This record gives sequence, C-alpha cells and structure tokens, in this order.
Amino acid sequence: MRRKYYAGLAVATTAVLFTSTGSTHAIGTRSQPLAGNPAVAAATHYPTERQIAALFDQWNAALATGNAYRVANLYAPNAVLLPTVSARIRTNRAEIVDYFKHFLENKPVGTIQKRYINILGRNAAIDTGLYQFRLTGKDGETTKVNARYTYVYQLRGGKWLIVNHHSSELPTGD
Repeated sequence: MRRKYYAGLAVATTAVLFTSTGSTHAIGTRSQPLAGNPAVAAATHYPTERQIAALFDQWNAALATGNAYRVANLYAPNAVLLPTVSARIRTNRAEIVDYFKHFLENKPVGTIQKRYINILGRNAAIDTGLYQFRLTGKDGETTKVNARYTYVYQLRGGKWLIVNHHSSELPTGD
C-alpha cells in the first residue's frame, strides 16, 4: 500500500544558491512528471507569469456575470479582502459575497494598466499594480476609478485561489 502511494509522487531536486545580496536562485532544478494526478502535478511546476495574469482575467469575467457568489468562489474560505469602495475589511466568504453584491450593482469592468508578477513558489504568487474600473450607475452614467491592487494567490486543491486582495483608489499626484 505504501509503495503505491509513493509511486504517484514526483521526485524533484533543487540546489539553492544564496548570494551575498541575500537573494536566492534555484539551480539544477529537475522534476519527474506525476502520473495520474493533475492537481499534484500542477503543484510540482512553477506557474508562469502568463498563468498568474490569466487569474485576473478569470476574476474580471466572474464580475461580468453579476453573480457575487461566482466571484467569491475565486477566494479562499479564509481570504482577506480590502476592497476599493468599502472601509470594512472582509475576512470570510459571507462578507466577501456581501461586498460583491453591492459592488456588482455598478457593473464593474477592470482593465490592468501596469502589473508586476512575483512567482513565490510552486503554489503561491503575487500580482500587483494599477488597474482602472469602468463603473456604470443605475442612471447609465459611466465613471472611471483608477486604483492600485494586490492579489496574493495560492494553489489549493489544484485550484488557484485568492488568499489576499487589496484594492484602493489611486491617490492623485506623486
């Protein structure tokens, strides 16, 4: 039984070089693909910047549905949301759903203006930068809100989830 369990695990080796500046670099990384378990296989490879960038597109598409529950499904159960247009920190699914129920009334559409992606490991990444929301009021009038953002993603159960999301209106000036 034990042999069968270990047969599905990847074998990976990495040598880490610590530089005098304190940064680390992986060298000599190699891994064997896993047989039969895509969720575990995904966790053995580092995500690409393109894969992490696509998570915002997924989130933006969920906004377009107008369904707060669909948006909240992209967040981990214990995620922290510091939203753009609310002073209240949201720390659980019910609070995140509540925020998006109100936010989605404005039919938000987000556009990334500038982004920086940091891959933290096989199961964590940060996407941070500037985005703009186009909001449409009940009267049909459109406004734009420039904001800064940070999404912290973690791979859990084979799915990338938002574990921390901070968004705040961009101050004017330097």
